[in-house]
Formats: sequence, C-alpha cells, structure tokens
Amino acid sequence: MITASSYKRIVPLGSLLALAISTVVVHLVYLELIWPQAETDLALAQEAGQSTVRTLAVILKDVEQEICIILMLWGTYLIAEKSMSIIRNRHLFDIDFLHTHSGGESLDSRENINQQMEDSFNTLKQLPEKVQSTPLIQVLSASIRRFIITRSVHNTSEAIITGVEALAHQMESENAMIRYLIWAIPSIGFIGTVRGIGEALTHADEALSGDIANMASSLGVAFNSTFVALIISIFLMFFLHQLQRIQDSQITEIRSYCEQFLLNRIGKADAEE
Repeated sequence: MITASSYKRIVPLGSLLALAISTVVVHLVYLELIWPQAETDLALAQEAGQSTVRTLAVILKDVEQEICIILMLWGTYLIAEKSMSIIRNRHLFDIDFLHTHSGGESLDSRENINQQMEDSFNTLKQLPEKVQSTPLIQVLSASIRRFIITRSVHNTSEAIITGVEALAHQMESENAMIRYLIWAIPSIGFIGTVRGIGEALTHADEALSGDIANMASSLGVAFNSTFVALIISIFLMFFLHQLQRIQDSQITEIRSYCEQFLLNRIGKADAEE
C-alpha cells in the first residue's frame, strides 16, 4: 500500500512544480521581451543593410535556447534544493543524540551500555519525522539497531560503513537527473545546430545569386543554439561539482559522528571488561 509519504518519495511534486514554473516564467519572458526585441533588432539590421546581428535577444530567440534556459533553471533548482537540505541539517552534528543521564553522569560501563543504547534508540524514534529522515539519524539508528541485536562493536562498525556507502550510492542516484540535464542541454543545442544548417542549405541558391541574408540568419540559428547550450552546461556542471563537494563532506561528517559518539562509547565499555 502506498502511503502519502511514500507517494511523495515516488513523485517529487516540488521538482515537477519547479519545472512547470520555470516553463511558464521563461515563456512569458520570451513573449514579452526576447521575441519582440529580436524582431526589432533584426528589422533595424535589415534597414542598415547588415546580413547578421549579434544582440542578446537575437542570440536567445530560438526555441532551442528557450528549452535550454528552462532546463537550466530546473537543474539549478534541483541542485539548490539538495544543497540547502544538507546545509539546514548541519546543526544536527553538534548534538549528542546518544547522551543519556543517570544520576547526572553518562552511562559508559559495560553493564549499562546496552540499556543506554536501547534508550538512545527509543529517543531517536521519538524525534520529529523530518529529523528522523535525515541521513545522519538514519545511519545512526541502523547502527544502534545492529548493536542492540548483536552486542558487537565489530558488527556495529560494519553497519556504519554499510550505511555510509548506501547513502553515497543514494546521493549518486539522486544526482542522475541533474547529470541527464547537463547532458541533454548540449544535445538540444546541437539539434538547433542541425536545424539551422539544414535551413541554411535550403537558401544556398539565394546565396549563390548574391543574397546571403537568409543563409546567414539560418547559420546564426545553428551557432547561437550551441553557443548558449554550452555556456549553460558549463555553469550547471560547476554547480553540480559544488553539490558533490557538499555531499562528500556530509558523508565524512556522518562517519566521524558515528565513530565519535557511538563506536568510542561502546568500545570504551568493551575495554573496561
């Protein structure tokens, strides 16, 4: 049975809404600004006897560039959403979720460590759902559960490693859409190049007779689409690398947190035996 929470995970409604908003906003900008300005620039160039014109509106006026800009905004949203989610949860690493009290002191002896872990596990389960769904709490909960079942420091350490590796694979798979956009944008630009060259070939006879205006305009479509697409892909790739840097930092912090607050504590209890 699919619950409301699982439905949200299956269908990223926020992502789809961002795509819809990007499409509407960009198309409105094209209707109100880009296309009217491009027509004006082309008309002025024609009056001046110029065969080509390189204004911003003319460079962006074709449908391929519009699609690339829409995908750029969507990709930027996806990267920003993931980055902000990690940054918002940074404060969790300053909290000792395994610290319990008995008579004002931590329970670090072997006879009490099992009860301490069970209490900590129950405390984690009582946290708000948003906190429980964070990577740190998920890895920590799975590791404590392994310790409660096996009473083994070694198995707990393996659970931490497994949880961190699974988190890394999950992040990599979640970045797949962003990688696809970075690949798709230059491909769309290349489609514009092929379309422009095809249109230019249809005006070859006019160019041979001395009228190169239509051919030059078609070649402008070809080069402008690839030019815009490559610039956008460069920016998105930079932002993706920044996201991956933040994600790698989060994985390292989770591993360090579990070693400091979990393994050191249960390891000290074993050493006291």
